[in-house]
Amino acid sequence: MSDSILDVMHETAKGLHKSGVMDITTMREIDALCLPKIKIYSANQIKRLRLKNKASQAVFATFLNTSPSTVQKWEAGQKKPNGPSLKLLNLVADKGIEVLV
Repeated sequence: MSDSILDVMHETAKGLHKSGVMDITTMREIDALCLPKIKIYSANQIKRLRLKNKASQAVFATFLNTSPSTVQKWEAGQKKPNGPSLKLLNLVADKGIEVLV
């Protein structure tokens, strides 16, 4: 059985919302609780992710809506991605850079 308890509870909540038993506010709170954990990436992991997606630093930065110097600093370990940039890196790692097109 591959579903976690949280996945099963989320599916149950979606069913309750669809049937009108649960309001949208409660459903959104449950959605937020079920978001996947955000992975923190090291400088080497960021570079490997970029190279795996066959992108230059400039192109990768454009996809992530940041500057090439920021990507360069991430890869050099001088800065760490956070907030929306970290979320986008997680999406690219899970689904590929095409998800951002």
